[in-house]
Amino acid sequence: MASIEMIVAARARLRGHARRTPLLSSPFLDEIAGRRVFVKAECLQHTGSFKFRGGWSAVSGLDPAVREKGVIAFSSGNHAQGVALAAKLHGVPSVIIMPSDAPVLKIDNTRALGAEVVLYDRAKEDRDAIGARLSAERGLTLIRPFDEPLVIAGQGTTGLEIAEQAEEEGVKSAEVLVPCGGGGLSSGIALALEASAPGFTVRPCEPKDFDDTTRSLAVGRIVRNAAMTGSICDAIVTPEPGKITFPILQRLAGAGIVVTDEEALRAMALAFKRLKIVVEPGGAVALAAALFHGDALESDSVIAVTSGGNVDSDIFTGALEKYG
Repeated sequence: MASIEMIVAARARLRGHARRTPLLSSPFLDEIAGRRVFVKAECLQHTGSFKFRGGWSAVSGLDPAVREKGVIAFSSGNHAQGVALAAKLHGVPSVIIMPSDAPVLKIDNTRALGAEVVLYDRAKEDRDAIGARLSAERGLTLIRPFDEPLVIAGQGTTGLEIAEQAEEEGVKSAEVLVPCGGGGLSSGIALALEASAPGFTVRPCEPKDFDDTTRSLAVGRIVRNAAMTGSICDAIVTPEPGKITFPILQRLAGAGIVVTDEEALRAMALAFKRLKIVVEPGGAVALAAALFHGDALESDSVIAVTSGGNVDSDIFTGALEKYG
């Protein structure tokens, strides 16, 4: 299981490789939200998302003899790029299984980072089965996108930075809003904050109709989404919470918050206009929750993680044209 000790060890391995992303703010966003809003800009991380942290943590944490045979991962794009870059920097091969409807930018970027990309139909095919088969056939080590302790540990380093940066801002307690797919980032941050900032509470944020974590937390058991396609928030569309991540969130997280695709697009436009950052739809759901779901929040200060910025230009320009 993931632990604070693993997160601290991951931070040591990431030192000099991952960016310490900034904690941003804007009085204009504070006014909309009716409270202080801080934005942890993981969209400025290497490969444009927090996933580089988990990718580097997992690849660097492997035994060298195992690592040199290569790694395999499945992802809609951000985990793909994080693992691909980590593998490239370690000089080992990578195979990435990606849904055929993933944004073209993410597919192209993953290939550009030297990975072999295998596309699949997420509505009809089982990515876990494909990954297990290729892993066995080629002797590759499977790096899961969220239900993997080394990956959770890498994502948890985001939480250590949040605790430090919040202290620098004089924030003693806050709700930390985190975009949530399988729960790797939110569970890692929750573990880090439990140890370093116990006055903070993680709130998972998800798109409407793909709120498996929110519903699972509400009923106390893992439940699945009815569909696997239909949201522009592709980066955080997963079948269900992870078997490792969900118990962590059950113990440490508050209730989930659900936002619409339109709210995510509006948050993207505001992030660009007020903070000058590019955020993808799935990466904007936490900011959308902070800005448009104040009735679900209790704290005077919130910290919203913008988890990724790998958005196709037509979606981004559409958001700016409509809400900018």
